[in-house]
Parts: sequence; structure tokens; C-alpha cells
Amino acid sequence: METLSGTDSHAARPPLKRHVAAVVVGNALEFYDFLTYSFFAIYVGDAFFPSSNPGSSLLKSLAAFGAGFATRPLGGLVIGMLGDRWGRKPAMFLSFSLMGLGILGVVFTPSYAAIGVAAPVLLIAFRLIQGFALGGEVGPTTAFLIEAPPPERRGFYGSLQSASQYAATFVAGCIATGLAAVLEPAAMQSWGWRAAFFVGALILPFGLIVRHSLPETMHALRLAEDRLAEDAGTQGRGPWGVAVLGLMLMGGATIATYVILYLNTYAQGTLHMDPQWAFGATLCIGLGGVAGAPLGGLVSDRIGRRPVVLVSMFLLAVSTVPLFLALNHLRTGPLLLATGFYLTFLLATGAGVGIMMIPEQLPVRVRSGAMSVIYALAIFIFGGSAQYVAEWLNQTLRDPMAPAYYMSAALCASLLAVYLMEERAPVKARAANPPS
Repeated sequence: METLSGTDSHAARPPLKRHVAAVVVGNALEFYDFLTYSFFAIYVGDAFFPSSNPGSSLLKSLAAFGAGFATRPLGGLVIGMLGDRWGRKPAMFLSFSLMGLGILGVVFTPSYAAIGVAAPVLLIAFRLIQGFALGGEVGPTTAFLIEAPPPERRGFYGSLQSASQYAATFVAGCIATGLAAVLEPAAMQSWGWRAAFFVGALILPFGLIVRHSLPETMHALRLAEDRLAEDAGTQGRGPWGVAVLGLMLMGGATIATYVILYLNTYAQGTLHMDPQWAFGATLCIGLGGVAGAPLGGLVSDRIGRRPVVLVSMFLLAVSTVPLFLALNHLRTGPLLLATGFYLTFLLATGAGVGIMMIPEQLPVRVRSGAMSVIYALAIFIFGGSAQYVAEWLNQTLRDPMAPAYYMSAALCASLLAVYLMEERAPVKARAANPPS
């Protein structure tokens, strides 16, 4: 389908700051909740899966965490398609409402000691709801963020989707660190971990009110697209071709994301470094993403999407092995923090733009659903297994560099996908078709 850059400015008005804030904050909240669970998995395990064997309790807790990944593709399919049929606004409102239900459910579900086996059953049910909601969040929000602003600002606004996820990583890490510093272990076990979830729940009323007032971006763009289709016919690879390339792009970026997050475990388990440095790396990862994603979006508005993604992903692919090698030899805290920040900065700069390249090449009528399914499948297939595969390679090959090799190989798939994708940035479209 021919790019809509020539019609976007007439089809959508510039978004108000509160509209963008509602979309970005809501997206961050949904990812904050998912990440917070992983930080407090031990406490959740003790509360809902008590066992004389702490390892067994933790494994059951992590299994409940993983249950949320299982419903992501279904949520992406259902809510994403609703975003194409009803509009971006109702789809985002539905996903946010379901995530709010899941958050409150986790906060207020009594422990196993209070209600017995019903406690873990309810916990898993709420995690399934959260996964369903999160799977359906990405497509409509990404579509909104690239449809609402003027075409020349689409890259920056679209990159906020990725930046909000890294902001959630940083905030979740800060709250977990703060609670651990001020609360006794008994208080953390009793109610501290619930407080971390409740902090996210405090944002729910704001998000629901403002998302309810969002403008709709889909309908006018669909009319404009239909006119272009009648005049020019369908161009490009088509939705299925874009879906295959999008899954390659997001698969490599997802593996890279989870291998970088694996630095915390890698630093403690393989390099035997101080846990404080390992946890600090998580905070640096969040900062690197918040800095890199908007920068990549701004630059892509000026020079196009493909150069930004190709350069940043290439630098990431060739930097990973040397940095892991240096970490294995030096094992210093400052180098660990710098590695986490640098790798994430490059990844966010490229992936924050790459995630926009997919919906930009999709017709408006399938943009929300296709994007949701592609993203959810990438997370389900590659995200849920990335850290397990990294650790399995580490132990099987007895080579501490194995995670770096795995990440670099995955990034090669992303680079190939971006190379094969078409450039749809408005600045490139204007250069190719100058006004007469």
C-alpha cells in the first residue's frame, strides 16, 4: 500500500500532550506490573506457593509469571483486531481496564495461609488476564502514536512506546530497591511486595479518565487509504510479507532485550559479582533505554528509519562479544554498569524505531491487529525462552561467552529483516516524490 504521508496531515490533528501522556503512561504501567512481579517473585512464591523447599516455591512463582506470556498472543489477536474494527481508543481502554483488574487482583488476593489453594488459582487467573491485556496493548498504542502526530514527528512519538517500557524498568527497579532498603524482611514478605504493585494501581484512575477522552485516529486514515488504493492500487510486500519480516526483526530485538536483562543473573551466577552491582545494572539498563529510544525516533524523522536501525543494530551486534569478553576478564562493577547502559542505548535506539517500521508498512485496516500479534508472538516465542537458552548454552558449552554469541546471532536476523523492509518515513517519501 502506498504510504499515507501525503494524507496524514489532513487525517489526524496533532495530539494534545495529555493524550500522548495517557497512552505512554498507560503503556508503561502495564509493563511496570509485569516487571515488578519478576523482582518480587520470591515473596510471591512464599505467599501463594508455600513449601519446605524454597527452590520449589520460587519455581512455582516463576511458572505463574510465565503464565502471563501464554495469553499474550491471544490478547494481541483479540484486542488488536478490535482496534482495527472499533478503533484504537476503545481497544486501548479495554486493555488498560483489564490490566487494572489484574493488578488489583494480585494486590488484594489473600495468601495461601488465608484461603488455601484458591490463592494460587486466583493469582494465576489474574496473571493470565494481565498477559491477555499486555498482548493487546502494543498494537493499538503503536498505531495511535504513529497516526496521531504530524507525519514529520511520527518517529519521535512512535519511539515513546519503546521508551515507556524502559522507563517502567527503571521505576520498578527504583521502587524495589527503596522498599528493600527501608523495610524489614518480615514486612517485605507480609505487605511490602504488595505495596510495589499498589503504586502502579494508583495511576489507574488517571489512565482510565484520560484514555476515555482520547481522539480516534483510525477512521479518517482508513478513508484516505481507501482513496489511495483506488487511485494507485496496492504496493509493497503485503501484510503477510511484512509480518514475516516483522517477526524476524522483533524476534532478534526480543532476544537481545532479554539477554541484556540477563546481565543481572549473569553477573551474580557466572561472574560472582556483588549483587548491588548486578542490581545497579538493571537501573542502568532502564536509563539507557529511556535515553536511546527518543533519540532514535528524532533522528529517524530526519534521515529515515532504515539507517537508524541498521547502524544501531550493527554496532550492537559487533559490540556485544567484546564487552562480554571484557566483563569476564575484568569483572568490575563500573564496567558492568557501563555495559548495561551502552548495550541498551544501542538496542533502544534501533528497536524503538524498528517497532515503528512494522505498522508503517501495514494498511490502516489491519495495523493494530497485525502489530499486536507480531509483537506478542515474538515475546511468547523468543522472550519467554531467551534467558533459559542463554543459561543453557552457558552451562552446556561451559563457555561464559555463549550468551553474547546467542545475542549477536539473533541480531543478524533483525539486520536482514530491516535490510529487506521498505523505507516509509515521510522524509524519504518526500525526497523520492518532490512536489511539482
